[in-house]
Amino acid sequence: MDADAARDRLCDTHSERVAATLDCAAAVAAGFETTVGGDPATRESRAVRSALRAALDRAGLLEAFAALLPDLVDAAGGTMAAPPVAGPPYVTVTSTGPVLRATLGGTRLVVRIEAFAVVDGAFVWRDPSPSVAVRAVVRG
Repeated sequence: MDADAARDRLCDTHSERVAATLDCAAAVAAGFETTVGGDPATRESRAVRSALRAALDRAGLLEAFAALLPDLVDAAGGTMAAPPVAGPPYVTVTSTGPVLRATLGGTRLVVRIEAFAVVDGAFVWRDPSPSVAVRAVVRG
């Protein structure tokens, strides 16, 4: 499995989805009341996760992530056994951003859009570029 190929596919072919995700995160960060190093921040993990999930859902991105996950798996050299759904375990939202997962035999492809950085226990909006925000790994 080639995690870099999946990352590249998301950044290239599905760049509008990554940009829309970062736009949703920016809207969430606009409501933060504190800063870390001058950047909007909060220590409220549950609030970030809830607000980001709601923003992504309103934008249709949770469904879009489920729809594009097989393409990322294909780019990585795998094949999904069943179509994913827009919920766990395939699509989840953490306090740093959305996570897409596909279990393929004994391995798992994990693709993250890390919209928020964690700095000293705070979730910080640093307006990341798509190339910085998107991460992919193969585990197992």
